[in-house]
Amino acid sequence: MNNNINWGIIGLGNIAQEIAKCLKLTKNAKLFAIASNTKKKLDQFKKDYNISSENSYSDYQSLIENKDIDIVYIALPNSLHQKWILKCIEFNKNILVEKPAFIDFKQAEEVFLSPSLKNIFFGESFMFRYHPQIVKVVDLIKKNKIGKVISMNSNLGMNLTDKKKFFGFFKKKIDKKKRIFNKELGGGVIFDLGSHTLSMALLIAGLVKNIDLENFKFQNLNKTYELEDIDVHSTVDIAFDNMFKVKLQVSFSENIGSKTTIFGEKGKIIIENTWNPEKGKIKIFCEKEEIFNFSNSNNIYSLGIENISNDIINKKIEASYPGMTRKEILINSKILDYWKNEKK
Repeated sequence: MNNNINWGIIGLGNIAQEIAKCLKLTKNAKLFAIASNTKKKLDQFKKDYNISSENSYSDYQSLIENKDIDIVYIALPNSLHQKWILKCIEFNKNILVEKPAFIDFKQAEEVFLSPSLKNIFFGESFMFRYHPQIVKVVDLIKKNKIGKVISMNSNLGMNLTDKKKFFGFFKKKIDKKKRIFNKELGGGVIFDLGSHTLSMALLIAGLVKNIDLENFKFQNLNKTYELEDIDVHSTVDIAFDNMFKVKLQVSFSENIGSKTTIFGEKGKIIIENTWNPEKGKIKIFCEKEEIFNFSNSNNIYSLGIENISNDIINKKIEASYPGMTRKEILINSKILDYWKNEKK
């Protein structure tokens, strides 16, 4: 394999646009092929990113069968992930799948039991982990700046369900055609935003010495639904191995922000914008307040693509730290399944 990784994208929605833009900025990767069953999207992508006709496909399998592609980025609705993950494995293709990788833990088990997966890179696209502010948070914790970490609160949410009308009245604007509000496509706030907060929780919990992340217990689970059982707001407390506790809150119905606070035995770290910071800022409170700014940081997607491409060049089968490992993907899938389907 050469030092310039050829990426193929199946599914050309909004997130695929972000990845495609950032592939143009990376030194070790390029967008080589695209696939969509919507002709308008395919033609526009082909034009915008100068993709050749022979590498623009109207069906996903043809792209996967292209021998020149090193990794397939699966940017399809959640309900289609497993089918095309298995197809990539069949054709020995490295895989990056949009979060959440699976809509239940059974799907995850079926994929990870595939013997052909053992020599293939498999990653889940939590790009926020690669941002320098998250790397700095991990470094501060490892250097014992706030002592042993004991708990974490994390929010992620915005109001996507109401639109303002005249005289201050509000009207519901839930569109079942949109993936996030469509049960058949694996919609709902827990999958869409809860997966982010949970990935962050696993990253920080994993810094606790000798913790067993597979030993978790749910407490205070609450969910609000709209339409046909589509979760639009949820809060949950999770205890990992009775050693680290997290309080997660996600919402499509309230503007609850994107702040994460990590508590240690002798201080705390506050991340003002955890997931997609334009200008990263973290505050640490211990003996004195310290502020770290990351105004010149690169785009998180570019950072993620570069790191994952390097992993493939180095023939790794999972993301290097702080990316999501295979074990974390499995645990994430198991907890999300419980969070999504457990009745409060």
